[in-house]
Amino acid sequence: MLGPLGDIVVLDLSRALAGPHAAQMLGDLGAKVIKVEHPDGGDESRGWGPPFVGPDADISTYFLAANRNKLSIAIDLKSTEGKELTERLVRQSDVLIENFRTGVLDRLGFPAQRLHELNPRLVVLSITGFGHDGPEGARPGYDQIAQGEAGLMSLTGPSPEEPYRVGASIADLLAGIHGAYGVAAALFERERTGVGRVVRTSLLAAVTGVHSYHGTAYTVAGQVPRANGNHHVSIAPYGAFRCGDGLLQIAVANDVQWRKVATLLGIDPEIPKYRTNPDRFQHRGDLIDDMEKTLATHTRAHWLAKLGELGVPAGAIRSLDEVYGWEQTRSQGLVVTVEHPVLGRIELPGPALRFDGLPPAEHTAPPALGQDGAAVLAWLEERER
Repeated sequence: MLGPLGDIVVLDLSRALAGPHAAQMLGDLGAKVIKVEHPDGGDESRGWGPPFVGPDADISTYFLAANRNKLSIAIDLKSTEGKELTERLVRQSDVLIENFRTGVLDRLGFPAQRLHELNPRLVVLSITGFGHDGPEGARPGYDQIAQGEAGLMSLTGPSPEEPYRVGASIADLLAGIHGAYGVAAALFERERTGVGRVVRTSLLAAVTGVHSYHGTAYTVAGQVPRANGNHHVSIAPYGAFRCGDGLLQIAVANDVQWRKVATLLGIDPEIPKYRTNPDRFQHRGDLIDDMEKTLATHTRAHWLAKLGELGVPAGAIRSLDEVYGWEQTRSQGLVVTVEHPVLGRIELPGPALRFDGLPPAEHTAPPALGQDGAAVLAWLEERER
Protein backbone atom coordinates (compact mmCIF):
# COMPACT_ATOMS: atom_id res chain seq x y z
CA MET A 1 0.00 0.00 0.00
CA LEU A 2 1.20 3.50 -0.79
CA GLY A 3 1.80 5.81 2.12
CA PRO A 4 4.45 7.36 4.37
CA LEU A 5 4.82 4.08 6.31
CA GLY A 6 4.87 1.83 3.26
CA ASP A 7 8.00 -0.06 4.38
CA ILE A 8 6.91 -0.57 8.00
CA VAL A 9 5.63 -3.87 9.42
CA VAL A 10 3.31 -3.75 12.44
CA LEU A 11 2.61 -6.80 14.58
CA ASP A 12 -0.75 -6.14 16.20
CA LEU A 13 -1.32 -8.23 19.33
CA SER A 14 -4.06 -5.93 20.59
CA ARG A 15 -7.79 -6.41 20.75
CA ALA A 16 -11.03 -4.50 21.37
CA LEU A 17 -10.54 -0.85 20.37
CA ALA A 18 -7.61 1.27 21.63
CA GLY A 19 -4.80 -0.91 20.27
CA PRO A 20 -6.60 -1.95 17.08
CA HIS A 21 -7.41 1.70 16.37
CA ALA A 22 -3.71 2.62 16.67
CA ALA A 23 -2.77 -0.24 14.36
CA GLN A 24 -5.47 0.73 11.89
CA MET A 25 -4.14 4.28 11.77
CA LEU A 26 -0.68 2.95 10.94
CA GLY A 27 -2.23 0.71 8.29
CA ASP A 28 -3.99 3.74 6.81
CA LEU A 29 -0.52 5.29 6.45
CA GLY A 30 0.68 2.33 4.41
CA ALA A 31 2.15 -0.01 7.04
CA LYS A 32 1.75 -3.77 6.65
CA VAL A 33 -0.31 -4.72 9.72
CA ILE A 34 -0.39 -8.35 10.84
CA LYS A 35 -3.17 -8.89 13.37
CA VAL A 36 -2.54 -11.82 15.72
CA GLU A 37 -5.74 -13.36 17.10
CA HIS A 38 -6.45 -16.33 19.33
CA PRO A 39 -7.75 -19.27 17.27
CA ASP A 40 -10.77 -19.60 19.56
CA GLY A 41 -12.95 -16.63 18.61
CA GLY A 42 -10.24 -14.10 17.86
CA ASP A 43 -10.48 -10.49 18.92
CA GLU A 44 -13.31 -10.25 21.46
CA SER A 45 -14.84 -7.35 19.53
CA ARG A 46 -15.83 -9.88 16.85
CA GLY A 47 -18.59 -10.81 19.29
CA TRP A 48 -19.63 -7.28 20.23
CA GLY A 49 -23.05 -6.31 18.96
CA PRO A 50 -25.67 -5.67 17.85
CA PRO A 51 -25.55 -4.77 15.12
CA PHE A 52 -24.33 -7.91 13.40
CA VAL A 53 -24.45 -8.33 9.62
CA GLY A 54 -23.86 -11.01 7.01
CA PRO A 55 -25.77 -14.10 5.85
CA ASP A 56 -25.46 -15.68 9.29
CA ALA A 57 -25.72 -12.37 11.19
CA ASP A 58 -22.37 -13.09 12.85
CA ILE A 59 -20.13 -10.25 11.61
CA SER A 60 -19.78 -7.45 14.14
CA THR A 61 -19.85 -3.92 12.78
CA TYR A 62 -17.86 -2.98 15.90
CA PHE A 63 -14.97 -5.16 14.68
CA LEU A 64 -15.27 -3.67 11.19
CA ALA A 65 -14.68 -0.21 12.65
CA ALA A 66 -11.11 -0.78 13.84
CA ASN A 67 -9.52 -3.41 11.63
CA ARG A 68 -9.33 -2.27 8.02
CA ASN A 69 -6.01 -2.64 6.20
CA LYS A 70 -4.89 -5.65 8.27
CA LEU A 71 -3.97 -9.28 7.74
CA SER A 72 -5.23 -11.84 10.28
CA ILE A 73 -3.29 -14.83 11.52
CA ALA A 74 -4.53 -17.12 14.30
CA ILE A 75 -1.91 -17.87 16.98
CA ASP A 76 -2.23 -19.21 20.51
CA LEU A 77 0.36 -17.13 22.38
CA LYS A 78 0.33 -19.62 25.27
CA SER A 79 1.39 -22.61 23.17
CA THR A 80 4.99 -23.52 22.40
CA GLU A 81 4.33 -23.36 18.67
CA GLY A 82 2.59 -20.03 19.04
CA LYS A 83 5.45 -18.53 21.02
CA GLU A 84 7.98 -19.72 18.44
CA LEU A 85 5.97 -18.25 15.56
CA THR A 86 5.50 -14.99 17.44
CA GLU A 87 9.25 -14.75 18.01
CA ARG A 88 9.82 -15.14 14.28
CA LEU A 89 7.29 -12.41 13.55
CA VAL A 90 8.85 -10.09 16.14
CA ARG A 91 12.23 -10.44 14.44
CA GLN A 92 10.74 -9.28 11.13
CA SER A 93 8.56 -6.45 12.45
CA ASP A 94 9.20 -2.78 13.05
CA VAL A 95 6.37 -2.18 15.53
CA LEU A 96 4.55 -4.33 18.07
CA ILE A 97 1.26 -3.13 19.57
CA GLU A 98 -0.29 -4.63 22.70
CA ASN A 99 -3.00 -3.57 25.13
CA PHE A 100 -3.00 -6.43 27.60
CA ARG A 101 -3.38 -5.72 31.29
CA THR A 102 -0.10 -4.77 32.94
CA GLY A 103 2.13 -7.83 33.26
CA VAL A 104 0.23 -10.16 30.94
CA LEU A 105 2.73 -9.91 28.07
CA ASP A 106 5.55 -10.54 30.54
CA ARG A 107 3.83 -13.71 31.76
CA LEU A 108 3.42 -14.86 28.16
CA GLY A 109 7.20 -14.71 27.85
CA PHE A 110 7.52 -11.43 25.98
CA PRO A 111 8.65 -8.70 28.37
CA ALA A 112 10.13 -5.60 26.73
CA GLN A 113 13.67 -6.82 27.38
CA ARG A 114 13.00 -10.09 25.57
CA LEU A 115 11.35 -8.32 22.65
CA HIS A 116 14.40 -6.11 22.21
CA GLU A 117 16.71 -9.10 22.49
CA LEU A 118 14.83 -10.59 19.56
CA ASN A 119 14.77 -7.31 17.64
CA PRO A 120 16.71 -4.28 18.95
CA ARG A 121 15.03 -2.04 16.35
CA LEU A 122 11.51 -2.90 17.48
CA VAL A 123 9.19 -0.09 18.59
CA VAL A 124 6.73 -1.41 21.19
CA LEU A 125 3.44 0.39 21.83
CA SER A 126 1.86 -0.59 25.14
CA ILE A 127 -1.63 0.73 25.96
CA THR A 128 -3.13 0.11 29.40
CA GLY A 129 -6.16 1.33 31.30
CA PHE A 130 -4.49 3.42 34.01
CA GLY A 131 -0.77 3.25 33.23
CA HIS A 132 1.78 0.46 33.51
CA ASP A 133 2.91 1.48 37.01
CA GLY A 134 1.74 3.59 39.94
CA PRO A 135 -0.55 2.50 42.77
CA GLU A 136 -3.39 1.51 40.42
CA GLY A 137 -1.47 0.46 37.34
CA ALA A 138 -2.79 -3.09 37.45
CA ARG A 139 -6.44 -2.06 37.16
CA PRO A 140 -8.34 -3.21 34.06
CA GLY A 141 -9.62 -0.32 32.01
CA TYR A 142 -12.58 0.04 29.72
CA ASP A 143 -13.69 3.20 27.99
CA GLN A 144 -16.60 4.30 30.16
CA ILE A 145 -14.69 3.54 33.36
CA ALA A 146 -11.83 5.72 32.12
CA GLN A 147 -14.20 8.51 31.06
CA GLY A 148 -15.47 8.64 34.62
CA GLU A 149 -12.14 8.22 36.40
CA ALA A 150 -10.37 10.78 34.19
CA GLY A 151 -13.01 13.44 34.79
CA LEU A 152 -14.54 13.62 31.34
CA MET A 153 -18.01 12.61 32.48
CA SER A 154 -17.99 15.42 35.06
CA LEU A 155 -17.61 17.87 32.16
CA THR A 156 -20.29 16.29 29.97
CA GLY A 157 -24.06 16.46 30.28
CA PRO A 158 -26.82 18.99 30.91
CA SER A 159 -25.74 19.83 34.47
CA PRO A 160 -23.26 18.83 37.20
CA GLU A 161 -25.94 16.57 38.69
CA GLU A 162 -26.24 14.55 35.47
CA PRO A 163 -22.79 13.45 34.26
CA TYR A 164 -22.88 11.80 30.83
CA ARG A 165 -20.46 9.59 28.98
CA VAL A 166 -19.35 10.85 25.58
CA GLY A 167 -21.32 8.96 22.94
CA ALA A 168 -18.23 7.62 21.17
CA SER A 169 -15.65 5.43 22.95
CA ILE A 170 -13.46 8.48 23.15
CA ALA A 171 -10.99 7.21 25.78
CA ASP A 172 -10.15 4.17 23.64
CA LEU A 173 -9.96 6.19 20.45
CA LEU A 174 -7.80 8.93 21.94
CA ALA A 175 -5.45 6.33 23.40
CA GLY A 176 -5.14 4.80 19.94
CA ILE A 177 -4.42 8.19 18.38
CA HIS A 178 -1.83 9.07 21.04
CA GLY A 179 -0.27 5.66 20.59
CA ALA A 180 -0.02 5.99 16.82
CA TYR A 181 1.70 9.34 16.97
CA GLY A 182 4.04 8.00 19.68
CA VAL A 183 4.96 5.15 17.33
CA ALA A 184 5.60 7.60 14.49
CA ALA A 185 7.92 9.62 16.75
CA ALA A 186 9.78 6.50 17.90
CA LEU A 187 10.23 5.34 14.30
CA PHE A 188 11.65 8.75 13.42
CA GLU A 189 14.01 8.56 16.39
CA ARG A 190 15.09 5.08 15.29
CA GLU A 191 16.40 6.55 12.06
CA ARG A 192 18.94 8.44 14.18
CA THR A 193 19.69 5.90 16.92
CA GLY A 194 19.19 2.59 15.15
CA VAL A 195 17.26 1.15 18.10
CA GLY A 196 13.63 0.99 19.09
CA ARG A 197 11.97 1.85 22.38
CA VAL A 198 8.80 1.24 24.35
CA VAL A 199 6.02 3.82 23.91
CA ARG A 200 3.42 3.83 26.67
CA THR A 201 0.02 5.46 26.95
CA SER A 202 -3.24 4.67 28.71
CA LEU A 203 -6.92 5.49 28.66
CA LEU A 204 -6.34 7.64 31.74
CA ALA A 205 -3.48 9.53 30.07
CA ALA A 206 -5.38 9.96 26.82
CA VAL A 207 -8.40 11.59 28.46
CA THR A 208 -6.40 13.65 30.94
CA GLY A 209 -4.24 14.78 28.02
CA VAL A 210 -7.19 16.50 26.36
CA HIS A 211 -8.55 18.36 29.38
CA SER A 212 -6.91 21.45 27.83
CA TYR A 213 -8.46 24.67 29.18
CA HIS A 214 -10.62 22.65 31.58
CA GLY A 215 -7.41 21.40 33.17
CA THR A 216 -5.77 24.80 33.50
CA ALA A 217 -8.98 26.24 34.93
CA TYR A 218 -8.24 24.02 37.91
CA THR A 219 -4.42 23.78 37.97
CA VAL A 220 -3.91 27.53 37.51
CA ALA A 221 -7.14 29.24 38.58
CA GLY A 222 -8.27 26.74 41.19
CA GLN A 223 -11.72 26.37 39.63
CA VAL A 224 -13.29 22.93 39.17
CA PRO A 225 -15.12 22.87 35.80
CA ARG A 226 -18.50 21.16 35.70
CA ALA A 227 -20.92 19.96 33.05
CA ASN A 228 -22.34 22.92 31.21
CA GLY A 229 -24.77 21.44 28.72
CA ASN A 230 -24.48 22.60 25.14
CA HIS A 231 -22.90 25.97 25.87
CA HIS A 232 -19.21 26.84 26.13
CA VAL A 233 -17.63 27.20 29.56
CA SER A 234 -15.81 30.45 28.70
CA ILE A 235 -17.34 32.02 25.58
CA ALA A 236 -20.79 33.51 24.94
CA PRO A 237 -22.73 33.15 22.79
CA TYR A 238 -21.33 29.77 21.83
CA GLY A 239 -23.61 26.74 21.81
CA ALA A 240 -26.92 25.28 20.70
CA PHE A 241 -29.94 27.57 20.36
CA ARG A 242 -33.59 26.83 19.65
CA CYS A 243 -34.90 28.15 16.37
CA GLY A 244 -38.20 27.73 14.54
CA ASP A 245 -37.77 24.03 13.73
CA GLY A 246 -35.16 22.66 16.10
CA LEU A 247 -31.64 23.39 17.27
CA LEU A 248 -29.01 25.56 15.61
CA GLN A 249 -25.39 25.91 16.73
CA ILE A 250 -23.75 29.32 16.74
CA ALA A 251 -20.15 30.01 17.78
CA VAL A 252 -19.21 33.64 18.39
CA ALA A 253 -15.49 33.79 19.10
CA ASN A 254 -14.92 37.55 19.19
CA ASP A 255 -16.67 40.90 19.50
CA VAL A 256 -16.63 41.52 15.74
CA GLN A 257 -18.66 38.36 15.20
CA TRP A 258 -20.90 39.29 18.12
CA ARG A 259 -21.82 42.64 16.55
CA LYS A 260 -22.80 40.85 13.35
CA VAL A 261 -25.00 38.33 15.18
CA ALA A 262 -26.56 40.96 17.43
CA THR A 263 -27.44 43.19 14.48
CA LEU A 264 -28.94 40.23 12.63
CA LEU A 265 -31.10 39.33 15.64
CA GLY A 266 -32.12 42.86 16.50
CA ILE A 267 -30.09 43.10 19.71
CA ASP A 268 -28.06 46.17 20.62
CA PRO A 269 -24.48 44.83 20.80
CA GLU A 270 -23.27 47.79 22.87
CA ILE A 271 -25.55 47.52 25.88
CA PRO A 272 -23.33 47.05 28.94
CA LYS A 273 -24.32 43.50 29.75
CA TYR A 274 -23.52 42.30 26.22
CA ARG A 275 -20.58 44.49 25.17
CA THR A 276 -17.69 42.12 25.89
CA ASN A 277 -17.35 38.38 26.24
CA PRO A 278 -17.02 38.52 30.07
CA ASP A 279 -20.17 40.67 30.13
CA ARG A 280 -22.05 38.29 27.88
CA PHE A 281 -20.90 35.25 29.82
CA GLN A 282 -22.01 36.79 33.12
CA HIS A 283 -25.46 37.41 31.66
CA ARG A 284 -25.61 34.32 29.49
CA GLY A 285 -29.13 33.29 30.53
CA ASP A 286 -30.54 36.65 29.43
CA LEU A 287 -28.48 36.51 26.26
CA ILE A 288 -29.80 33.07 25.29
CA ASP A 289 -33.37 34.17 25.95
CA ASP A 290 -32.97 37.32 23.82
CA MET A 291 -31.38 35.41 20.95
CA GLU A 292 -33.94 32.61 20.96
CA LYS A 293 -36.86 35.06 20.82
CA THR A 294 -35.74 36.08 17.35
CA LEU A 295 -34.34 32.71 16.27
CA ALA A 296 -37.77 31.17 16.93
CA THR A 297 -39.28 33.23 14.12
CA HIS A 298 -37.50 31.33 11.31
CA THR A 299 -36.18 27.89 10.43
CA ARG A 300 -32.70 26.50 10.89
CA ALA A 301 -32.08 26.71 7.14
CA HIS A 302 -32.99 30.40 7.13
CA TRP A 303 -30.58 31.25 9.93
CA LEU A 304 -27.77 29.10 8.57
CA ALA A 305 -27.99 30.99 5.30
CA LYS A 306 -28.01 34.38 7.02
CA LEU A 307 -25.14 33.53 9.36
CA GLY A 308 -23.19 32.08 6.48
CA GLU A 309 -23.51 35.36 4.58
CA LEU A 310 -22.06 37.14 7.61
CA GLY A 311 -19.18 34.69 7.97
CA VAL A 312 -20.26 33.66 11.46
CA PRO A 313 -19.53 30.00 12.35
CA ALA A 314 -22.82 28.11 12.60
CA GLY A 315 -24.09 24.65 11.90
CA ALA A 316 -26.69 21.95 12.17
CA ILE A 317 -26.63 18.93 14.49
CA ARG A 318 -26.57 16.02 12.08
CA SER A 319 -27.44 12.38 12.66
CA LEU A 320 -24.91 9.85 11.33
CA ASP A 321 -26.99 9.00 8.26
CA GLU A 322 -26.88 12.70 7.39
CA VAL A 323 -23.13 12.86 8.01
CA TYR A 324 -22.32 9.90 5.76
CA GLY A 325 -24.69 11.11 3.08
CA TRP A 326 -23.22 14.62 3.14
CA GLU A 327 -21.18 15.45 0.05
CA GLN A 328 -18.64 17.37 2.13
CA THR A 329 -17.91 14.26 4.19
CA ARG A 330 -17.42 12.16 1.08
CA SER A 331 -15.29 14.81 -0.65
CA GLN A 332 -12.76 14.50 2.19
CA GLY A 333 -12.27 10.75 1.82
CA LEU A 334 -14.07 10.09 5.09
CA VAL A 335 -16.04 7.22 3.56
CA VAL A 336 -14.11 4.41 1.86
CA THR A 337 -15.30 1.40 -0.13
CA VAL A 338 -13.79 -2.05 0.41
CA GLU A 339 -14.46 -5.59 -0.76
CA HIS A 340 -15.29 -7.84 2.18
CA PRO A 341 -14.91 -11.63 1.67
CA VAL A 342 -18.44 -12.27 2.97
CA LEU A 343 -20.31 -8.98 2.79
CA GLY A 344 -19.03 -7.96 -0.62
CA ARG A 345 -18.72 -4.27 -1.38
CA ILE A 346 -19.23 -2.21 1.80
CA GLU A 347 -18.53 1.32 2.97
CA LEU A 348 -16.48 2.11 6.07
CA PRO A 349 -15.59 5.33 7.88
CA GLY A 350 -12.33 6.50 6.34
CA PRO A 351 -9.04 7.88 7.72
CA ALA A 352 -8.78 11.45 8.98
CA LEU A 353 -5.51 12.23 7.16
CA ARG A 354 -4.74 12.93 3.52
CA PHE A 355 -1.31 13.52 2.00
CA ASP A 356 -0.76 15.82 -0.95
CA GLY A 357 0.86 14.12 -3.91
CA LEU A 358 -0.37 10.62 -3.02
CA PRO A 359 -3.35 9.03 -4.75
CA PRO A 360 -6.23 7.81 -2.57
CA ALA A 361 -5.25 4.63 -0.76
CA GLU A 362 -6.65 1.28 -1.81
CA HIS A 363 -8.09 0.11 1.49
CA THR A 364 -8.73 -3.52 2.38
CA ALA A 365 -11.63 -4.87 4.40
CA PRO A 366 -11.27 -6.07 7.99
CA PRO A 367 -10.23 -9.72 7.75
CA ALA A 368 -12.01 -12.89 8.75
CA LEU A 369 -10.33 -14.70 11.64
CA GLY A 370 -7.08 -16.27 10.43
CA GLN A 371 -7.86 -15.68 6.77
CA ASP A 372 -4.29 -14.59 5.94
CA GLY A 373 -2.39 -17.25 7.88
CA ALA A 374 -0.89 -18.91 4.81
CA ALA A 375 0.01 -15.59 3.19
CA VAL A 376 1.68 -14.31 6.37
CA LEU A 377 3.70 -17.52 6.75
CA ALA A 378 4.83 -17.33 3.13
CA TRP A 379 5.82 -13.68 3.59
CA LEU A 380 7.66 -14.57 6.81
CA GLU A 381 9.64 -17.37 5.17
CA GLU A 382 10.59 -15.05 2.32
CA ARG A 383 11.78 -12.38 4.77
CA GLU A 384 13.81 -14.92 6.72
CA ARG A 385 15.58 -16.04 3.56
